[in-house]
Parts: sequence; structure tokens; C-alpha cells
Amino acid sequence: MLSLLDLLGTIGGSILGLPGILGTAFGMMTRNWFVAAGLGGITGLLSPLVLGGSHSTHVPITLTEYAVSITVGLIAGLVGCAIRHKGATV
Repeated sequence: MLSLLDLLGTIGGSILGLPGILGTAFGMMTRNWFVAAGLGGITGLLSPLVLGGSHSTHVPITLTEYAVSITVGLIAGLVGCAIRHKGATV
């Protein structure tokens, strides 16, 4: 069972980690909302695989980590696209 503090730590780690930063950067590279969300979601999907689990110590990647990472990646991609749209109108 995941406690509330663990969930908040997972969300904060995803926002400050690869899904949040790269999702925003990939979202800023395009003006298409669907492409931005897709790139952010792919980043969120791949980041737990690259940095999350450890095969040598048998640390599993939980479904909650995947869900939070993909959600944060999608939102970060959309925020990056919104930054690009707003910056283009100024």
C-alpha cells in the first residue's frame, strides 16, 4: 500500500525529474497539442525504465510510478506547448 507521503514524493520527483523537464522541453519544440502530449507521455513512459528500477538489486517499478510519470509527462508536454503558443503571440 502506498502512503500519501510516498505518493507526494513520487509526484514531486517526477515533476522535478526527467518527465517534467524533458516533457516541457519536448512540448516547446512543437505547436501541435497532440504531438506535445505524445512526446511528453513517451518521455514519462521511458524515464522509469531508464532511471527507476535496478536489476542488480531487484527493485521493481510499480504501476503507480508508471502512472504518475506518464501523467506528469503528458501535462508537462501540454504546458510546454502552451508556453510556445503564448510566446509566439507576444
